Amino acid sequence: MNNKIKSLSIFVIATLFFVSCNKEMTIQEYYVKKQENSNFLAIDIPASLFKVQESASEETKSTMASIKKLNVLAFKINDENAAQYATEYEEVKKIIKGSKYNELMRMKHDNMNIVINYQGEDDAIDEFVLFAADNNKGFAIARVLGNKMDPAKIMKMAKDMENIDKEGAGDALGQLSELFGDI
Repeated sequence: MNNKIKSLSIFVIATLFFVSCNKEMTIQEYYVKKQENSNFLAIDIPASLFKVQESASEETKSTMASIKKLNVLAFKINDENAAQYATEYEEVKKIIKGSKYNELMRMKHDNMNIVINYQGEDDAIDEFVLFAADNNKGFAIARVLGNKMDPAKIMKMAKDMENIDKEGAGDALGQLSELFGDI
């Protein structure tokens, strides 16, 4: 009986050790870790700052209601931080390629590589992660947090952006526009 308890204890300790050593970082953890770093610009925008105009479709209104918050973390390259950029870029790539995220889409726009990943079920997503990188300008990570967001409806809403009033989030979006132009 004593040997069984010892064996079970060793097994439990080994399992706990393996699980704790194998912990993958999330974009949220990365965001929290980097938001005070002077090389990063961190912006938190509650969805309540984006007002849906009356002329928007009911689908756009319900899709906007499923979004709760937007977190943006951006790294702008300059002469002093070019080496750190390469390190940070690789760290973010490793996180989004991890098992916690599913890739939704990959595209290229001008010199920018864009990858969109998500967490949650295919038809009920809790978090979208947009990672846009330009090796001459820097990168930005946007986390769109919500409740059971539908990817197809989010993409359709993105095409209907003229019906979203962004004035309340103007300062934050202005800072990003200065940083990356037309992301």
